[in-house]
Amino acid sequence: MKWGGSLKLRKVLIANRGEIACRVMRTAKRLGIATVAIYSDADAKALHVKEAGEAVHIGPSPAAESYLRIDAIIAAAKAKGADCVHPGYGFLSENAEFAEACAAAGLTFVGPSPGAMRELGDKSKAKALAEKLAIPVVPGWRGEGQEPKLLAREAARIGFPVMIKAAAGGGGRGMRAVTLPEDFAAALDSAVREATASFGDGRVLLEKLIACPRHIEVQIFGDSHGNVVHMFERDCSLQRRHQKVIEEAPAPGMSEGLRAKLTEAAVRLAKAARYEGAGTVEFLIEGGNLAPDATFYFIEVNTRLQVEHPVTEEVTGLDLVEWQFRVAASEPLPRRQDAIKLSGHAIEARLCAEDPAGSFLPSTGRLVACDFEPMDGLRIETAVGPGDEVTAYYDSMIAKLVAHAETREEALDNLARALDRSRVMGPKTNARLLEGLTSEESVRKGVVDTGLIGRRIEHLAPSGLDRHAIRLGVHRLLEQAAGTVAKAGQTRLPWQSDDSFELGSGRRRQAREIVVDGTVMTAEIVWGLTGPEIAIRGLGGDALCAPAGDTHIVADDGRVLVLHDLRQTIVAWPVHGRAAGASADDGRSVIAPITGRVAKVLVASGDRVKKADVIAIVEAMKMEHVLHARCSGVIRRLAVQEGQQVAQGVLIAELDIEEAP
Repeated sequence: MKWGGSLKLRKVLIANRGEIACRVMRTAKRLGIATVAIYSDADAKALHVKEAGEAVHIGPSPAAESYLRIDAIIAAAKAKGADCVHPGYGFLSENAEFAEACAAAGLTFVGPSPGAMRELGDKSKAKALAEKLAIPVVPGWRGEGQEPKLLAREAARIGFPVMIKAAAGGGGRGMRAVTLPEDFAAALDSAVREATASFGDGRVLLEKLIACPRHIEVQIFGDSHGNVVHMFERDCSLQRRHQKVIEEAPAPGMSEGLRAKLTEAAVRLAKAARYEGAGTVEFLIEGGNLAPDATFYFIEVNTRLQVEHPVTEEVTGLDLVEWQFRVAASEPLPRRQDAIKLSGHAIEARLCAEDPAGSFLPSTGRLVACDFEPMDGLRIETAVGPGDEVTAYYDSMIAKLVAHAETREEALDNLARALDRSRVMGPKTNARLLEGLTSEESVRKGVVDTGLIGRRIEHLAPSGLDRHAIRLGVHRLLEQAAGTVAKAGQTRLPWQSDDSFELGSGRRRQAREIVVDGTVMTAEIVWGLTGPEIAIRGLGGDALCAPAGDTHIVADDGRVLVLHDLRQTIVAWPVHGRAAGASADDGRSVIAPITGRVAKVLVASGDRVKKADVIAIVEAMKMEHVLHARCSGVIRRLAVQEGQQVAQGVLIAELDIEEAP
């Protein structure tokens, strides 16, 4: 890529964290632009801090007190002599007030103008502009009023099911699908809270829910000279909880006729808003068919760089971050539309710290292992490594794995191989689901839609316990215990007991409590001359089998982590008879499923609740987690208050049971 003249920008403050901060730094350094990082308390030792030329502490761990503080970020940029600010994605990347504050401070904002951001970044205004340009939009409501009663009336007028969407921001935050009218109020309340926490803006709009569509987005780029081009499309249909999981370019099965319609509409919309910089125009394709006459709807514009931008870079050979810097420096686009070509196929998988078998609940903790095997045609975007902490304060993404090849089939094969050879342990991850998607028949055929993962979740993310992994974990625990005894010079093993372990016997039997992924259960250990045979109550009585080739075992801090078939199982001895955070099996206790902030408490001591009633909502990793009563009863004790930070396993409420779960 050739550009004329020298770049005017000299030092950039990157107003973000994690892998996107590292990604921006790589291009900035190649262009000779000095880099300044910002960091919160939780990120003091983060990779993006280490890789930056300079770094500034910006505040406490919660994003609202650090990465969302416009005043502190501007002050840091001025103090370090930066002449521009790159917002990355998320946080303040689509905040027009932030862009204006940068301009007022004499800083170049590496992104669209505040005016274009307001016109296209606000979903309501973007839809109004699209309608004016005769671009079809999803039927819905996008008025100024935000009163719950007004919104409920509009939802009824549209007709259920409806989608509540945050008016600002993206990434699936502040989105709630509502099927029944009686569920609307609670869903609206939740969407507003999540949107406010993620973007500082709780406004919402309503749309008719389009069932199981294809989600296609077009990468566009504009400059200050009136030029706008597109870089073809990406297919982002593989989603969970309205958030993208796997993205690819180009879209499989895309007809040239539909591609022409979508890209023409995207460019026309951007030109009408005098758009500058990188942006993404998103569409839903009804029925999932990408034929020339397919029905499509414009849904929104993301006025920033997207998480999935690497797949576009891989198939076009362009560096989109360099284009951002060049456009911000008032240079014209370097290529006309006819000079931008597609080459091969690229697929990106988002490896996240979450439990797909547990409703995608985010997972936190120290990364005991975090290894990816280098491969030809594989690009890894990450900012964490072994020993780093995945906290509840920020997004759960650990890494992006991007495979590029001449054909889609080869790219899928490469991605599957990369996932199979990865080793990430500590928090649970979605690696098994991602690997399963690469071999899913419909995915291989390119027949996908936004509901596929939900329909196939039991197959893609089995919820049953892994017998093999549990037995391996118990076996390693026994080895550790024996080693501890030997080092101490003792003769009695810690699992011995006076009533069930007889010296001199050929076979000794012992029942012991163990903790598997936070749940207390019982293991029966039969100790013979050749070693232990292990049976878990409820799982059958098979003896321990030999470790498989794809199994990794790590002993860590009094527990054993077993990674088998890309699924992690954590086995430990109970502490004082119970492990911290062990799940209650009687339904009396409502516990925090993750470390986070209590966003809302809906009951008080003495309240009578029914089974499945909402007790409280815990916010973590920019998402809300609703805690329900597992039985009917009376709230005996409420152990938390709204706004309180809680650790995983902490008691939220305790019930006197009237009806068992």
